[in-house]
Amino acid sequence: MKKVLIINGHPDKESYNFALAEAYKKGAESSQAEVEQINITDLDFNPSLQFGYRKRTDLEPDLEDAIQKIKAADLLVWVFPLWWYSYPAIMKGFIDRTFLPGITYEPIEGQALPRKLLKGKRGRIIVTADSPSWYNKFFMKDPAIHSLKRGTLEFCGVSPVKVTYIATIKNSTEVFRKKWLERVHKLGKDLF
Repeated sequence: MKKVLIINGHPDKESYNFALAEAYKKGAESSQAEVEQINITDLDFNPSLQFGYRKRTDLEPDLEDAIQKIKAADLLVWVFPLWWYSYPAIMKGFIDRTFLPGITYEPIEGQALPRKLLKGKRGRIIVTADSPSWYNKFFMKDPAIHSLKRGTLEFCGVSPVKVTYIATIKNSTEVFRKKWLERVHKLGKDLF
């Protein structure tokens, strides 16, 4: 049985991102996957990497639980909004505090690249935005997607990582939103 972990980076529980995460979850459950979900906004933790990498900040229980879920999952599904061509601050804090040396990657002395501790896992990024995809891709050069996909997930061994870019959300119609909820449900049903 496939284990799917949905990580929702939107801080607002009434957001469209929560509806998308739920659509993916229902699709995955219909395929008999074991589905867990982390809503980062529900976690109790300090998002600041207080000492950088000089000294490990003690992990709060919610982060210890999140790390176990990340390690156990076959598929990591990230759902978040694009804000200022990045992801929300709480999601950045979550990544800073959980994707740590010895947990998701292991530095190798004398080598530029680490041992990837999340090998064998796949990833899916579902991002909502107000900027059209062509603008994000050609003018801004996909900064948030590169950061999460290449700089975090692939760096730690998650591969392949597929991206679903949903835009534009601002002033979108009910028909547009419903269509995307159906597409995301199908992504969940197909387990990728």
